[in-house]
Amino acid sequence: MRARFLFLPVLVLILSGYKNSTCAQSYGLGFESFEVVQDKRTGLDLSPDQTLCFNSDFEISFEMSFLADRKNYFGYIVRLIENDTRNIDVLYDNSDAVTQHFKVVIGDRFSTIAFNIPEADLYSKWNKIRLLFNKKQKTIILISGSKSYRYPFKSGEKSCYKMLFGATRYKNFTTTDVPPMKLRNVVISEDGTRKYYWPLDEMSGNKAPEMLAGRDAFTNNPLWIKKMHYDWQPLKTFVLQGPARVTCDQAGGNVHIVSRDSLISYRIATSQMTFTPHAPQSIFMDDQVLYEKSLDKVFNIHINERKVTAFDLKTRTWNRNEPDSTLKTHFLHANKFYSKPDSAIYLLGGYGHLEYKSNVQKYSLGSGTWTDLPKKDTVFTPRYLAALGAAKGGAYLIGGYGSTTGKQILNPRNWYDLLFFNVKNQTFKRIYQLETPSEDFVFANSMVIRENEGSFYALIHPKDKFNTALQLIRGSLTTPGYVTVGSQIPYQFLDTGSFADLYYDQHSHRFVAVTLNKLDKNQTRVAIYSLYSPPLSSSQVNVQEQAGTGKQLWIGIALLVLAGGFILYLRKKTPAKAELPTEPGEVIPAPEMDEAAVSNRQPVKIKPIPQLNSILLFGNLQIFDDQGVEITKSFTPLLKELFLVLLLYSTRREGISSEKLKELLWFDKTADSARNNRSVNIAKLKTVLDKLQHCTISKETGYWRLNVDHEHILIDYALYLDLVSGKRTLTKQEVSELANITKRGSFLANQEYEWLDSFKSEVSNEIVDAYLRYATSVDISDDPEFLIRLANYIFYFDPVNEEAMTLKCKALAHLGKHSMAKATLENFAREYSRIYGEEFNKDMPEVLHS
Repeated sequence: MRARFLFLPVLVLILSGYKNSTCAQSYGLGFESFEVVQDKRTGLDLSPDQTLCFNSDFEISFEMSFLADRKNYFGYIVRLIENDTRNIDVLYDNSDAVTQHFKVVIGDRFSTIAFNIPEADLYSKWNKIRLLFNKKQKTIILISGSKSYRYPFKSGEKSCYKMLFGATRYKNFTTTDVPPMKLRNVVISEDGTRKYYWPLDEMSGNKAPEMLAGRDAFTNNPLWIKKMHYDWQPLKTFVLQGPARVTCDQAGGNVHIVSRDSLISYRIATSQMTFTPHAPQSIFMDDQVLYEKSLDKVFNIHINERKVTAFDLKTRTWNRNEPDSTLKTHFLHANKFYSKPDSAIYLLGGYGHLEYKSNVQKYSLGSGTWTDLPKKDTVFTPRYLAALGAAKGGAYLIGGYGSTTGKQILNPRNWYDLLFFNVKNQTFKRIYQLETPSEDFVFANSMVIRENEGSFYALIHPKDKFNTALQLIRGSLTTPGYVTVGSQIPYQFLDTGSFADLYYDQHSHRFVAVTLNKLDKNQTRVAIYSLYSPPLSSSQVNVQEQAGTGKQLWIGIALLVLAGGFILYLRKKTPAKAELPTEPGEVIPAPEMDEAAVSNRQPVKIKPIPQLNSILLFGNLQIFDDQGVEITKSFTPLLKELFLVLLLYSTRREGISSEKLKELLWFDKTADSARNNRSVNIAKLKTVLDKLQHCTISKETGYWRLNVDHEHILIDYALYLDLVSGKRTLTKQEVSELANITKRGSFLANQEYEWLDSFKSEVSNEIVDAYLRYATSVDISDDPEFLIRLANYIFYFDPVNEEAMTLKCKALAHLGKHSMAKATLENFAREYSRIYGEEFNKDMPEVLHS
């Protein structure tokens, strides 16, 4: 029995390594083109040592796309040379005189095969091209997308080919005309059976491993795509006289650096840099600059002076200059964002004169007024070196360094909380708290928000080192945790003498990092870096080394077959009474344990919530039709709110009256206007709901209701209500099912409506109560590991729940993990003090004996 469980994990590791390598999406070979001299252009030779020969019908297929923002698109995609005498070429001709840009050339003549790939697909998608050689029918067939093209072609009984992509240097078939393209998943099949496969999934080197037969290809001047998704590429470094500040037009991909006498603009896609001289402009240490696309202006925000100047990118002039200030550096490393609904710039936090700030300041562009907003909560503690990203309805802010009092002398610390600032009601909401890392870190000034994905990207670095590095992380907007992605960027951190920021170039799909460092002689060094999206983690990059060559696939399959036979053999040899484990590594209860303990220790199996005919309200709102297609974006903001009102009031209550609907959605309308708006929008909503088929709107009872056939449509909120209704004590299985529902995130995490607050509050309270009822129904010794997880579930909704802290400490102590129990108490006390402004006065003995 022991041998079986030692053998299976090894097998799983081998096969999982192969699976991960094949699942990677950010890979391929990029081709250097007319941007470089002929000697530096990229070529790929599938047969560097000898030709590839075929006796029967064969096919070569590959996926390709074009690299954007290059000078010239012309040249050879692939060239097949038959018996060193005849060429078969697929090339791209970008001249205006032709309408079909992809062509097939045989020898020195054009064939009749000519086609196009839609421009949007050509630059943003992988496009598969298949070239089939049919010896019996004496034809060559090209398939692109759903279209196929046929042309007469006679080959010998046995034909041997050189197969070359891009720039070719072979005998008298040499060419350096290559379009700026990228290539991956090259496959050669004979008689319908795969014979060779080159994924082009490399990070470095000139060898492109072949996965089936060991016929490795050779590439010169390679531009490996995976490397571009992991290694930050230094784009430009230059030195300016005097201080400088940075912002970015993320839609257009232009980084703007503001200095005292010029605006420097650097375009990421083309590496073009322009200098625009202007009248001298005051630049202070705590100034921030901000570009707003809708206004096409760069704003220089003098936070300490409470004034804003604007540079118009059309007229290339500042609207005014401001005099020097006698008081400076009050708000170093503050965060800022522009709010379009109220045309205002918001500034949060900062540092100066030995104090951390919790100020929230607002500058209204229309009136030119500067306002200190009143504090409505204590969630946003004084801090600087945090990261902020604008989002719908406000901005997310994470981390930083500060203290609860704002005084630098009184217990400064790192913050690791994710907050959301709501512009409408000007309040902060705490989303979650990251676990304290082994090495503290702070953040670059901005983070990139991906609301549709529920994620963010930010740059982190330690605060206590001068020669350090910036590291990109990806985190969730709903659940704590993060992963590091991409390589590190060298960074010299000198607190007030340095600045780092992160942007996302939507045009070239690249992350952009900019560092500013103050030098001697009153100079600023500017460095710009880029990283292609999606960025890869080190584990994704190294997976090909773990997986090895494609031969491991066959080794893995052979091992799998052997494992199956081995397990069957063991089952025949092992008495039935020994067949106790249900999972590898499961601990078998001793015979003397009571039945309750055995039941609690049994592994719980949870079915995943299907993304098919489903409405998911925990985490980000997602709606899937019966084909598994997400239709959430079919809802306009108003239709989405109307849908949620009807769904929640129908699921939780008896429905909603017309009067209540008016109060929630059309409170500013007259009765007639509200009635008309309701009729029009309900009709629109019915049209959208037709995609769900089993979801209708009615008013049969006098209340508006959303009638859902729960046999055909799954609603996670309805599943949740089934579990918590009646305030009964759940089983371990039901607790796990409840955790499975809520693990996507808090209830409607990305929806903010005043009427929704009561629903969210009910959900949080009910979940915590359900978990605590279960905790009180079992002894710590029955299942301490599960109770630790249960306490963590509670902390997600209530980070200062004393009962959960006590439960976790007792369970950890029962397992002998006393240092972890102590850390749990200390973290709880720190969070308790931060939220309530008073010390938590229980020590460990009191907690363990309570």
